[in-house]
Amino acid sequence: MKILILCTGNSCRSQMAHGFLQSFDPSLTVRSAGTEASGKLNPKAVEVMQEIGIDISHHTSDSVDLYLDEEWDYVITVCGGANEACPAFIGKVKKRLHIGFDDPSHAVGTPEFIHSEFIRVRDEIKDGFWKFYNEQIKPGI
Repeated sequence: MKILILCTGNSCRSQMAHGFLQSFDPSLTVRSAGTEASGKLNPKAVEVMQEIGIDISHHTSDSVDLYLDEEWDYVITVCGGANEACPAFIGKVKKRLHIGFDDPSHAVGTPEFIHSEFIRVRDEIKDGFWKFYNEQIKPGI
């Protein structure tokens, strides 16, 4: 099962979703990419994932161009920008989904508030991708 998760910057939400899916089932082939990849991970995303025992620090922020020629079972966008700018895939894509989340990197305020926004979005991503895994992936395994 091959799953590609798309976001605009590929530094935060798509990286967290990638980490969760891989933690749910290590046998899945999961990649994440950005329509405008930033080239780096958001340190706060790495931090809040580490707090729950998932290490995404080794992930890379990659351009979607790297994956255009591959075949995918699922291509999932996690932000509105990527959903609208999702490129036409040359390879076969069985299912395309959008599971959207707020961008915690846009949070402003105290360090405590910003941290709480990253935790909120992390937990929403976990719930959304757990539901996706149980409803779409697990029945087919």
